[in-house]
Amino acid sequence: MGADEAGVAGYITSWQPSSVTAAAAGFARTVVAAASPRSRERAKSLLWAAAKLADYGLGLGLEPVPEVLLHPSVTGRFATCAPGLSGPARRTLRTNLRFAPGRWSRSFTRRTRRCPASEPRRPTAPPRPAATSRWPIQSDLRHVRGTDVLCRCSGVIVQVRGRRPRAVPVQARYHQPLLASAAFAGERLVTGGTDPDRGNITSPLVTALAGGTGLPRLDTSRLRSTWLADCAAQPGLATFLHAAGITCSQRLGDIIATLQPGTEAEAVALLGGQR
Repeated sequence: MGADEAGVAGYITSWQPSSVTAAAAGFARTVVAAASPRSRERAKSLLWAAAKLADYGLGLGLEPVPEVLLHPSVTGRFATCAPGLSGPARRTLRTNLRFAPGRWSRSFTRRTRRCPASEPRRPTAPPRPAATSRWPIQSDLRHVRGTDVLCRCSGVIVQVRGRRPRAVPVQARYHQPLLASAAFAGERLVTGGTDPDRGNITSPLVTALAGGTGLPRLDTSRLRSTWLADCAAQPGLATFLHAAGITCSQRLGDIIATLQPGTEAEAVALLGGQR
């Protein structure tokens, strides 16, 4: 270790500002030391970002360990919802937190995306959020009744009504809460009420899924994108496209047009919905 590296390491080890808690400072020292910044200024920026994140997480009752606080669902919410931060400050913190995880969560940082609350969305594919739900799309959710949630084909499916009726396999980790909700609703709408076409029906539900009041509402199109990405990973679609040299979605569409969809039982098994 050179003199400069030793100086940076010593600065990280001794860093203890009075403006953050001891637990937050300890978390910051741990993750920044693992990130091995090359300069004292870089280390200072990373320490402040990690400490701010830790203070935010501790206030929510989260455990101050890298596996929890550096998860993209936590860092994304911190960059979006932490009070008292300007837009530039949020962008700076998010950038630093993508660097800070070091050896603990490089896989997490590869999956992070731009935060729409602080930056305009580019005209690219929808970003992948922290998933909390796996419903198809918002208009489909309106018409789901408890009796539309069925146990069959060794899994759980939702019989979707509306313009594109279909059976949607539910991923296994969501079986228990969904079946409980369906049992409570019975023949009534899962979203409550009696008229599925009434106004302001999904906003309160989506707000509840966001985890509390005062937080930005979840975007159902982004939730659907997460569901699509998770299901595509089950049969190894990315591996297939890479091996075939396919980079254009039109090529994939041409292939799919010649194929017949599998049976409901095959869909449940293929998309991770078996009980």
